[in-house]
Amino acid sequence: MSNRLSRRRFLQTTALGAAGLSTTLAFAADKKPPANERLAVGVIGVAGQGEHDWKNIHAGGAEIVALCDVDESRTKKAREMFPHATFHADFRRLIDQKGLDAVMVATPDHTHAPATLAALRAGLHVFCEKPLTHTVYEARLVAETAAKHKRVTQMGTQIHGGDNYRRVVELIQSGAIGTVREVHVWVGTSYKGGDRPKEKPKMPPGLHWDLWLGPAPERPYHSAYVPFWWRGWWDFGGGALADMACHHMDLPFWALKLRHPTKITAEGPPPHPESTSKGLTVHYEFPARGELPPVQLTWYDGGKRPALFAQGKLPKWGDGSVFVGSKGMLLAGYGAHKLLPEKQFADFKPPKPFIPNSIGHYKEWVEACKTGGPTTCNFDYSGALTEAVLLGNVAYRLGKPIEWDAKNFKANEPDAEKFLRPVYRKPWTL
Repeated sequence: MSNRLSRRRFLQTTALGAAGLSTTLAFAADKKPPANERLAVGVIGVAGQGEHDWKNIHAGGAEIVALCDVDESRTKKAREMFPHATFHADFRRLIDQKGLDAVMVATPDHTHAPATLAALRAGLHVFCEKPLTHTVYEARLVAETAAKHKRVTQMGTQIHGGDNYRRVVELIQSGAIGTVREVHVWVGTSYKGGDRPKEKPKMPPGLHWDLWLGPAPERPYHSAYVPFWWRGWWDFGGGALADMACHHMDLPFWALKLRHPTKITAEGPPPHPESTSKGLTVHYEFPARGELPPVQLTWYDGGKRPALFAQGKLPKWGDGSVFVGSKGMLLAGYGAHKLLPEKQFADFKPPKPFIPNSIGHYKEWVEACKTGGPTTCNFDYSGALTEAVLLGNVAYRLGKPIEWDAKNFKANEPDAEKFLRPVYRKPWTL
């Protein structure tokens, strides 16, 4: 079933274009197009997800002219692909480089905002991986800075460019299941909790640890953080919620025109001061939007799922979402969707598509950088989405529900402030 695609397989299958990625990459990396068609991009974070991103950005018509990574042991493939690109371990040096038009940011969450803000303030367009930032305040500041400098932006919620999400949005917005007041979103993703490791292993060659830490509090190197498991530590990531919710909550945000929740309640094991929860349930209350009614959205991770499964109201399904409407339900994953109950919708005819298919999530950004056109996951949209997602972690770490005043950027609980705004290690600043 396509909805069972793992995150890795999904990312492997979203490469752009009928021409094929392998054919595109076969061209010399330093072959320059005409000046009016050129988009010179600097890549910050070249391995892992970063490699997937730069391959697709290059395939979408951009020229990769600069590379940056704090772990030089993971840079071989990118440096061989772009032998004439400059290399930096410090993204600040890359952003200072002359001749850049844009940057791509695919670092751990805690350095998304510092790199993105520096690029925007330097007048560069930005593609940044999800979640847009590590904290709620950073998301607000990044969105405001992008608007101020009028830069072309896109967050890496690649599935937004898929046809399936478009068809789901059309069904919801055309009233196929009636009025929607309830949505459930779930993933099986989980990250280990635990105490900070006490041993101090030898630093691997090529890793610039102080630069990897960036604005985060100083601590010794350990493989419990690098290169992958940083997602499970509060200083660097935000657990499964931060890792996956921008992909899956994107669908109800888009379909129901959501923006800022007014109340957030989180359930899980007692919060650990160092590491994230193995499983959370987060309840978001969204207000009415014009003629659209209030919506209760519930998020589940770590194997938790809505009671609708146990009640036999939903079929066997992987990660995904279910919209509960006044006339039925719509079950959706990355690549498939289903109207329920099936007998009721046996003769249903979907509306004529009214959302144009995407030219590709990456190519959309590349083309917009060249022409000044719009993007679908710009930082105004994805900043609000990231804010909402991360407020779930704020409520969880606080240990009590919070009422959120988005206009004034204020929670009713004063103690929430320490989880809303980051404290950067000197000399790092916002």
